[in-house]
Amino acid sequence: MTASDPEQPGLISSGADCGIKLCLDCHRVCQAEDVRCPRCGSKVRSRKKDSLSRCWALTLTAALFYIPANMLPIMIVGRFGRSTPDTIMSGVLELIHHGMAPIALLVFTASILVPLMKLLGMVWLLVCVHTRRINPGRQTALYRLIVWIGRWSMLDIFIISLLVALVQFGHLGTVTAGPAVLAFAAVVVLTMWAAMSFDPRLLWDRSRPFSLRGDQQ
Repeated sequence: MTASDPEQPGLISSGADCGIKLCLDCHRVCQAEDVRCPRCGSKVRSRKKDSLSRCWALTLTAALFYIPANMLPIMIVGRFGRSTPDTIMSGVLELIHHGMAPIALLVFTASILVPLMKLLGMVWLLVCVHTRRINPGRQTALYRLIVWIGRWSMLDIFIISLLVALVQFGHLGTVTAGPAVLAFAAVVVLTMWAAMSFDPRLLWDRSRPFSLRGDQQ
């Protein structure tokens, strides 16, 4: 929580300076000495505990899972006794080959581009906090975009699940999920946790000449 300091225009003051903090569960403004929110009973902190270290750990773990998610088969298609494993990228190329470019673009965006951009975005935010290369407005907008887009990250898993059900139900062949599905699901969940662990108020803290005591992480 930040606001302009009326005595020093241009200098951003924080909720901690004003003796208040925000409950992240019900968004009630609490007093700085409150340990729990008077309305919902949740613990309230001026900043999320261990935000940076947890966010780094989750982001790097997600980056490691991103490799098998794209290198291993994500689904195995069986037709006439033959099984063909497909990675995400080979599936995209196969869709283009069969004239389904719009679906190929959707799968490429949801499965390759969005997870990669989320990972790079989180790393960039973390590096900016550490190096104090801060543009709080722009970086907060990026953080909100990462959180918003996270709800659509399971779109690819949904498409595969739907395809498996339809194909086997229609006796046109068999489609089974490959090992990359677990890695891809791990990437989605870990990046969502990383975004939830990150405290965007640190961006405003680090934009000030002196950081608040105790924010920090």
